[in-house]
Amino acid sequence: MRLLGIDVGGTGIKGAPVDVVAGELASERYRVLTPQPSVPNAVAEAVAEVARRFDWKGPIGCTFPAVVKAGVALTAANVDESWIGTNGQTLFQRSTGCPVLLLNDADAAGIAEMRFGAGQGEDGAVILLTFGTGIGSAVFYRGVLLPNTEFGHLRFRGRDAEDRCSDAARQRANLNWEQWADLVSAYLARLEVLFSPDLFIIGGGISKRNDRFMPLLKARARVVPAQLLNDAGIVGAAVAAETLLTQAPVEEPA
Repeated sequence: MRLLGIDVGGTGIKGAPVDVVAGELASERYRVLTPQPSVPNAVAEAVAEVARRFDWKGPIGCTFPAVVKAGVALTAANVDESWIGTNGQTLFQRSTGCPVLLLNDADAAGIAEMRFGAGQGEDGAVILLTFGTGIGSAVFYRGVLLPNTEFGHLRFRGRDAEDRCSDAARQRANLNWEQWADLVSAYLARLEVLFSPDLFIIGGGISKRNDRFMPLLKARARVVPAQLLNDAGIVGAAVAAETLLTQAPVEEPA
């Protein structure tokens, strides 16, 4: 079975049909730049462009870089502040003409990794962290997701952790891999004091370069790279959208 997964990020919006049984992209992904400013209507049109690329007519799972409850964005760390209070799920349904399930981007990546990737078979406490424009997080205990954790906004050395440790922060500060790994290791130590995880999974945009920094990270818990790399959000969004198959169809927008 194939469902469309779309991953909305602070810099890019990418998507592809996903084989939700195998946990693999069913075709090459399509990516567009996130509109600037990233106001709701502009982002909705970009999401619709991705759906049109595949001539998609069925359910869509879509990630968003915010706390999302019942389709509504409650935060806006890396997108325009006008998103706060916006029902992105309804907005994307109108722009695509398809049923849409909207969820936090890191939660989607975690769903994919727990089902198909580095978290398979893990029955303890697992924290997935995505390092990109910001830092996303997903927490699982005995395979069950605790949604919308947003550990990127945990205070770390006087600022939000993502202001110090994200990949964007690494590039802004021109840090080498050793310097960045030291910062991330200190951040992991902070999370260990608070949550005592059994496993950290490191994903996000930087995951495709995990050979450069993974051997440098230090933690009491095991630390492993995400296996689905930067496709995890797309795959997890499509998997989450399976719930739409049992719901009534969405009417075409007027």
